[in-house]
Amino acid sequence: MANHYALEVNDLTVAYRYKPVLWDIDLKIPHGILMGIVGPNGAGKTTLIKAILGLVQPVAGSVRIFGKPYKKARSKVAYVPQKGSVDWDFPTNVLDVVLMGTYGKLGWIKRPGKEEKKQALEALEKVGMLEFRHRQISELSGGQQQRVFLARALLENAEIYFMDEPFQGVDATTEKAIIKLLKELGSQGKTVIVVHHDLQSVPEYFDWVTFLNVKKVAAGPVKDIFNDDNLTKTYGINFQLSETPS
Repeated sequence: MANHYALEVNDLTVAYRYKPVLWDIDLKIPHGILMGIVGPNGAGKTTLIKAILGLVQPVAGSVRIFGKPYKKARSKVAYVPQKGSVDWDFPTNVLDVVLMGTYGKLGWIKRPGKEEKKQALEALEKVGMLEFRHRQISELSGGQQQRVFLARALLENAEIYFMDEPFQGVDATTEKAIIKLLKELGSQGKTVIVVHHDLQSVPEYFDWVTFLNVKKVAAGPVKDIFNDDNLTKTYGINFQLSETPS
């Protein structure tokens, strides 16, 4: 029987120096949705993504991607980390960074050929960065670097995309370009999971939302659970969504 969840997280607990950062997280995320993960600073949002991807070792619990452990589903996964976690001084140009997205399929020995280059240029065009293809990555603005990373993720042709704060520090034009791309991925049946901090854009950007503050407060369709009650439980302050200008 085909597994109908793109992601299943069971009883996931992560602790740093005996202090729980994530506590007993359960999530079942169906295929083909755009999901935002929201919560206050220190809520464990980045840690959740890293634990799912095996970059952080959980104390307890298990993760399945399309019904398999991450190691067996790796070829279906693309990850766009936070900008701050990348060495931008690395001497490489934009096209080469995007071409790295093909290594998963080609392996490290085989070099990208004509077809891969064509796909890389198409991906750069999609994110509006084609004219920068020969530019050093260190010379780009934060928003431009983020677009290059997205182009690389597109080339991985994954089934599930994890993105850690892709809108952080980007200008309005880049934000529009990114969300257009995410919606396009969603319409192709891909699953996109995004750590996100701007609460006002959640209903416009995502189908699903997960409220997180060390524990999972709620997870499900935005229309059902994005409300004052869950916001108040997650952020610990009294929220009135109706009063925030949209």
